[in-house]
Amino acid sequence: MATTHGDVSVVLDGSDGAGTLVVLAHGAGGDMNSEPMSALSAGLAGEDVAVCRFNFAYSEKGKRSPDRADVLEEVFRAVAERIRSSHGAGRIVLGGKSMGGRIASQIVAGGWPADALLFLGYPLHPPGRPERMRDAHLPGIEVPMLFIEGTRDPFCPLETLQVVLAGLGGRATLAVIEDGDHSFKVRKSSGRSTTEAWQEVVRFADQWIRGLAA
Repeated sequence: MATTHGDVSVVLDGSDGAGTLVVLAHGAGGDMNSEPMSALSAGLAGEDVAVCRFNFAYSEKGKRSPDRADVLEEVFRAVAERIRSSHGAGRIVLGGKSMGGRIASQIVAGGWPADALLFLGYPLHPPGRPERMRDAHLPGIEVPMLFIEGTRDPFCPLETLQVVLAGLGGRATLAVIEDGDHSFKVRKSSGRSTTEAWQEVVRFADQWIRGLAA
């Protein structure tokens, strides 16, 4: 797909007649085919939900360092607008893994008309740097938000996130992956595999999306 910052790859899974379209962006260190992104897309896509994954321009070019926030936002908006106009779903959810979810929240806070936001490991602050919070724009968002977070995620300590969510009222929902790290990977001592943890992520997201339609 062409954008003002170059062509980017886009994959759309699910039915053309799906009533809900989910547009997901990847995290800073991955791309649209990273394991959490692929697992969520495969698990959610079906008759009722279509899932769009895409690469940001920097990852499409093979670069490791993300572009400036304004460039990331422009690419996300371009993809979301093109997919929305071509798909025709009645409901559109933006979100993504870590940085991708944060960029989604920024464009919605800036007025892009999404119906809801889905965060997979929201990067509330850099590890060990709670003074660099990335939550100032969240209270201005008026649509439902789902935060799926691991209990071992250094980017988003749950006790800090819960303080933020308390200020968002009923718009925000928290789903917790026990023992999950920033990519929802779990240790053997958790009694389950990382694949099973990703399946939990899918179930939480699926139930929440179905609730939007109720």
